[in-house]
Amino acid sequence: MNTQKISAVPTNIITGFLGVGKTSTILHLLQHKPAYERWAVLVNEFGELGVDGSLFQGQQSEGSEVFIREVPGGCMCCAAGVPMQSALNQLLIKSHPHRLLIEPTGLGHPQEVLQTLSSEHYQGVLDIQKVLTLVDARKLTDRRYTEHETFNQQIAIADVVIGNKQDLYAPDDQANLEAYIKTQNSNNVQILFTEQGMIDLACLQGTNQFIVNTHGHHHHHHESTETTLLSDAPIPEAGYLCAINQGEGFISMGWRFISSKIFERSKLLAFFQMLDVERMKAVFITEQGVFGYNLTSDGLTETELNNCKESRIEIIALQAREQWEEQLLACIST
Repeated sequence: MNTQKISAVPTNIITGFLGVGKTSTILHLLQHKPAYERWAVLVNEFGELGVDGSLFQGQQSEGSEVFIREVPGGCMCCAAGVPMQSALNQLLIKSHPHRLLIEPTGLGHPQEVLQTLSSEHYQGVLDIQKVLTLVDARKLTDRRYTEHETFNQQIAIADVVIGNKQDLYAPDDQANLEAYIKTQNSNNVQILFTEQGMIDLACLQGTNQFIVNTHGHHHHHHESTETTLLSDAPIPEAGYLCAINQGEGFISMGWRFISSKIFERSKLLAFFQMLDVERMKAVFITEQGVFGYNLTSDGLTETELNNCKESRIEIIALQAREQWEEQLLACIST
């Protein structure tokens, strides 16, 4: 057991709205971390079940010195930060990391996450370094983004704003994003552009310049009353579990399936192609192996994974569809 005191762990928040590429960015950083370093990732998801942890773990080789912990069920700073602090404390004790990356949900409140990390409890334990915010410049034409408090707050607290998916931009998108950032962030913010979340490790290093207001506003949205996290709860005899969360104008529906339920890959792909939603993430055990799926407005990606303990899916949309569950069950191999 490592009894060395945990102190001054370099810590970065990597935030951004739904589907902007946060997970891809973190995976890129993990692939390029120094081999001798242990890195920890605390990932928060809007859905009650959690998929990102399985996606991260499924793409790490054995002995990669990467430690993952999830906080599902909405903004991680709710309930006075208890879910976040509990998960973070356990992650730090287990990993004794050389660097900590924190990914709040795209619908979370990064300012309050930053407040929790800067609290007296973590003084001397964490060294809060740069906050990175990913933005898709094409979304500036969509009022659902520019009028959303969380979208603007993510830009306002950033030390580095990364215009991701640059390869898909129209000629004016980059200039429009640079101008918009100036209206939302009065700090000396660094602006970078990239594609597929490919950024240099040097982007993580440096002091966070955002002044945390410890008496900041409180937000109001759905909070789970479950005493046992649904991401860890036993799956019923039916072989699957469904969970719903809503807030910030969106609704999440998620499912967990026992590992003995094997899905047909071709049927899953057909189901995903029919979805018209804001976001979908999944890991599935299929007859052809284990695969991770990511659906955004730019399309569907499929990644072969090393393993996963069970199949999971989370769909985020403006409204739920009752037929999703029936369609998913129809994808199970008989």
